Amino acid sequence: MRVLGIESSCDETGIAIYDSEKGLLAHALYSQIAMHAEYGGVVPELASRDHIRKTLPLIDEVLDKAKLNRSDIDAIAYTAGPGLVGALLVGAAIGRSLAWALDIPALAINHMEGHLLSPLLEENPPVFPFVSLLVSGGHTLLVDVQGVGQYHLLGESIDDAVGEAFDKTAKMLGLDYPGGPILAALAEKGTADRYVFPRPMTNRPGLDFSFSGLKTSAMNTWRKSEQTDQDQADVALAFQTAAVETLAIKCKRALKETGYKTLVVAGGVSANKALRTRLDAMPHLNVYYPRPEFCSDNGAMIAFAGAMRESAMVKQDDPTFSARPRWPLNELSPP
Repeated sequence: MRVLGIESSCDETGIAIYDSEKGLLAHALYSQIAMHAEYGGVVPELASRDHIRKTLPLIDEVLDKAKLNRSDIDAIAYTAGPGLVGALLVGAAIGRSLAWALDIPALAINHMEGHLLSPLLEENPPVFPFVSLLVSGGHTLLVDVQGVGQYHLLGESIDDAVGEAFDKTAKMLGLDYPGGPILAALAEKGTADRYVFPRPMTNRPGLDFSFSGLKTSAMNTWRKSEQTDQDQADVALAFQTAAVETLAIKCKRALKETGYKTLVVAGGVSANKALRTRLDAMPHLNVYYPRPEFCSDNGAMIAFAGAMRESAMVKQDDPTFSARPRWPLNELSPP
């Protein structure tokens, strides 16, 4: 089965074609970063309008790369949530309409399930069951994964997601948008242990996260400093070190609780080098990540998730669709 995947949950338009026998055939991604940088963050209405302009041309581009016609597509998977409602509706409308016109099945995919399954696209994929750490600008989740659609939430952030905390701290330091990757690069110039920030909620039981206090510590330290370039780098390093160590401590607890030896890390923050280095250093553990280009939002993970849920694809009596800005993973069921 050849599945066309459409991702439009936020500020990136991703299109891909996945073949259940041959694997990933082609993919393309258009990022809106340059457009939103002027405003210091994503402007939802601008994001939606840009998805309208880019989705169909990208579909044609990916079909051309795969040397396929629209009639060669067997099913369409599109992101239905969570995300920005306007952006989601663009992908849902195009996906459902195209499926209706081609008389093929269409399936609404959970964005976070796409991220969770993305490491399975690699040559040596993890085997169920495993613990998944999902870290992005909007989510920080620890999940017990028994199989596709078999998810038990172990812990989540009670305030800022870790990616959001990275971005807000970067903005506070005066860094450009998107701040997270820029802060991580700046941290490489920092002086180790000059500043030491707390590891939030690690001194109490449980697997939930909190990053608002860490963000406040960074802000207070920066304001009290002379705000030199070195101060900026040192605060960035201290913040990143504390965030990474917090994630590692909670992952270790989750693995002990479940008894698993496999950890899957996905989402935009999974590309962070310091996080990968820290988790890879944990003994007696197999850690899996998506390739860097599939850490951020992309169409490949949506096409793959659709293929994994092939049996759940049904033809609709009409081309209706919906978007879910909030869609918890634990509401999903096996295909």
